Amino acid sequence: MQGFEEQRRLVVEGLRSLGYIRSEKTARALLRVPREAFLPPQLREYAYYDTPLPIGYGQTISAIHMVAIMTDELDPEPGDKVLEVGTGSGYQAAVLAEIVARSDPGRKGHVYSVERIPELAEYARTRLREAGYGDDVTVVVGDGTLGLPGEAPFNRVIVTAATPAVPPPLIDQLADGGRLVAPVGDRFSQRLVIVEKKGGSITKRYGMECVFVPLIGRYGWHPDSE
Repeated sequence: MQGFEEQRRLVVEGLRSLGYIRSEKTARALLRVPREAFLPPQLREYAYYDTPLPIGYGQTISAIHMVAIMTDELDPEPGDKVLEVGTGSGYQAAVLAEIVARSDPGRKGHVYSVERIPELAEYARTRLREAGYGDDVTVVVGDGTLGLPGEAPFNRVIVTAATPAVPPPLIDQLADGGRLVAPVGDRFSQRLVIVEKKGGSITKRYGMECVFVPLIGRYGWHPDSE
């Protein structure tokens, strides 16, 4: 564990020096969340390589710099209710939970995460529980492109898979003053899109280019395109 802690510190310092981490809250969260806990045992020695890694079922855990960038763009605050589309192994959800549910005892937020692959959802639940985030993150099996209308509205929405367009239900479920971040494009190249809702108006701006696994669902890619 001591070795992992030192590797974690070094990679966070490196990403800050390169400008990939802009906010102090993102840096603190990345320092506190053990990425190794969200990887298969045979890959844990690579936990602090800044690269995507396979987690089974054709899915990956995002590179550390991409988790940092998306967290900064999302700009979650303590007490926020967050919707994540695409749980994976639970690492991004844990980073968000550190900010919204752990950083201010007086403002207890929560992360709801939707995963379409039941086995991966159960894997994420186990990893989150063992890492201490079981009470801060709720993992639901379903079509993430539909959001979670029963828990809406959400202060923040993050999509961690590539979508051809921002799913309309996710915008509908965004609270006034809320923000959504999603990689939008084709199956091979995307760009981060940051959506903000204020006073009934929707604005969009574009961030960096990126590559994610496809978002499968009614408002994403068809399962046959996998």
